Amino acid sequence: MRVLVIEDDSLLGDAIQAGLRQAGYAVDWMKDGVSADQALGTEPYAAAVLDLGLPRMSGLEVLRNLRSRNIPIPVLILTAMDTVGDRIRGLDAGADDYLVKPFDMGELAARLRALIRRASGKAAPALQVAGVELEPAAHRVLYQNQTVELAAKEFSVLHALMLNAGRVLSRAQIEEQLYAWGEEVESNAVEVYIHHLRRKLYPELIETIRGVGYLIPGDRHG
Repeated sequence: MRVLVIEDDSLLGDAIQAGLRQAGYAVDWMKDGVSADQALGTEPYAAAVLDLGLPRMSGLEVLRNLRSRNIPIPVLILTAMDTVGDRIRGLDAGADDYLVKPFDMGELAARLRALIRRASGKAAPALQVAGVELEPAAHRVLYQNQTVELAAKEFSVLHALMLNAGRVLSRAQIEEQLYAWGEEVESNAVEVYIHHLRRKLYPELIETIRGVGYLIPGDRHG
């Protein structure tokens, strides 16, 4: 999953980016409100982590602009502003969650998993589709009660397809969730990951919709 971190403190932003990458996210990092506003309006992020005290445009302005454009990206406010009034203003402006600095990286990652899960209409912490179970927190995949070892990008492709079970994702849509800015994307990378997933799980798991993309049907059991 690809997320946007908006934080002007270089040390903290670098730590958040590193921690979320270790948790399996592709991470873009913006250091001011104007750049963040532009990125949120053009890129399909799974979620955003937003500081409030930003240069050039405040975090609340970024959030209000995002919601005025009816963009449903889940937003977690991460800030040192910890009064009840601050939290109310942030939530009323359209935030989905609120975490006060200092914070634990494990909690931040867990809150992001919950936001992304709910935004996709999933209630349970583990995804179960077509006979496959995926546990985002443990970064584990089970098929027929056996653990299946997947590389990080393979896991991310499967996660995206399972979150969108019953919906076709194009290669471009999958790539947008796999890679942050500046990461090299090989032309056939998605096809290779799909091939590996079919081999490690079972061939019929992922359907190719010719000329459109890839699909895990949402109503089938393996």
